[in-house]
Formats: sequence, structure tokens, C-alpha cells
Amino acid sequence: MPYIGNNPVGGGFHKLDNLTASSTATYALTLGSAAYYPETANQLLVSLNGVIQAPQDSFTVSGSNLIFDSALTASDSIDFVVALGDVLGVQGVTDGTVTTNKIANGAVTAAKLAAGAVGGAGSIAQVQFTQLTTDSTLSLAAKTDTVVTGFTVNITPKSTTSIIKVEAMWFGEMLDTPNTYSHMFFFYADTTKLGYTGAASNRNYGVAPATRTYSGVDNTETPDVANLSFFHAPNTTSQVTYKLGVNVDSADTLYINRTIGSSDIYNHQRGTSFICVTEILQ
Repeated sequence: MPYIGNNPVGGGFHKLDNLTASSTATYALTLGSAAYYPETANQLLVSLNGVIQAPQDSFTVSGSNLIFDSALTASDSIDFVVALGDVLGVQGVTDGTVTTNKIANGAVTAAKLAAGAVGGAGSIAQVQFTQLTTDSTLSLAAKTDTVVTGFTVNITPKSTTSIIKVEAMWFGEMLDTPNTYSHMFFFYADTTKLGYTGAASNRNYGVAPATRTYSGVDNTETPDVANLSFFHAPNTTSQVTYKLGVNVDSADTLYINRTIGSSDIYNHQRGTSFICVTEILQ
């Protein structure tokens, strides 16, 4: 359908700087003395000795170079080179018209997604979590680092410079022995224990203990809670497995998502726990 007035023009159309033929097939393209980079030979209109040349057959492009299919001589004349529009120098692209085939191989990479599409430094690249909604128990040996069953989550970082925020909440109860208070929760990154990194000596160390609510009159129906956070720099784009661990002074039983008392009464509560990892781009 014809337009009223001038046809709309999209893109930049340029007559490139003059080229002088010599005994070579390769010529540097410039526009205003600056290197010009066509995206494809099909973008150029080239006249040689008064004859328009066929792109791809008579010439190709590489970077900012025009390459004829055979070397010229000083007696040849490169009449002109016209660039018929800059790639994507158009007024707009109709919705739904950009297909997979129009995206060059390798144009989209994990590094570009991490740096650009996902966001810049300080933005969240991904969140992975495991949520426990059923109850269980775990026997704990004295003075032994023990992985807490079910508190495991995997993450494959998008960037080697990312920081992983590891979080967990344990809801449950421990036995009422006095030594139970001498316990520490911590995290593993694969097999590496995370937490306090000073000289541990004989101390029990990790991230933090749980908040205890035990009292002598209701020692089987007062749930305990541990809320833990730790920032870890794994320096990898391979999968990392994070786990929750605990170390107790005396042999004990860890009750998960439940109180010690298990009768079907109001004060024997049930709850949920989780472990979560958040990748933060740097």
C-alpha cells in the first residue's frame, strides 16, 4: 500500500571512503577515516570497473575489510562502496518477528547473562531451597560434626565471583540435659565446614547455637529454633552442595519439625524448617 508523503526510512545509508585498487584482494573500509564494520557482505553495494559486484560471490567481508574473490591490479577501479543501512538501525521490530535463527551462534553466553540480563553487581541471580514439612529425629554422637538429615540444597553459580548467602531455619527440640546448651550449628559447602575460622583448639565452633526455650516444667513441649546465615564465596561455576550441620557436647537426639513430646495434644507442636541459598552477583 502506498504511503502518504515520503516513505519511512530506517537505518543509516553511507557512501564509504574511496578505495584505490592495487595488487591485493583485501581493502580496509572506512567512513570519515574511521574503520567501518559491516555485519554482512549483503549490506554493501560495490562497483568495480563500472560493474556492480555480487556479494558473497565476488566479495566478502571480514571485520572492517572488504575482500574480493581475487586480487586486483593498479589498473582496476573501485568506483564506490555504499553501505545499504546499518544492522538494527531501523525504527522498530514488530512483536514476535525475531526468531531463534536470527540470533547468531554464541551470541548469548552464561557470562553475558550473569553480567547483563540477570543484573549487575548486588543483584540476585538465583535462589534454591529445600523445605522440610514432615517431622523426624536424628541421633547425635558427642563432640562430632553431624549433617542434619534433609537440610541439603544444590546450586550451580552463574559467575565465579558470586557470593552465596546460605540460610537455614531449624524448628524442633533437643533433650533437656544441661550439656545440650553447649552445641553449635554450622554449614558445609560440599565437604568444607563453614563458620568460625579462627584457632578452634578444643572449642566447639560453627555459625551459632539455637535459641532454647526449655524450662523444667515443660521440657518436652517447648520448641527450639535456630536461624542461621552465612556468606560464602565458592569461586566456581560448578555445582556446590550446601548442608546444615550440628555438634553437641553430649550424645543427644535432634527432633526436627516437632517437640520431644509426641502426643496429639495442643502443646506438642509441629512446624517447618528449610535451607536456602541465594546467589548474589558481584
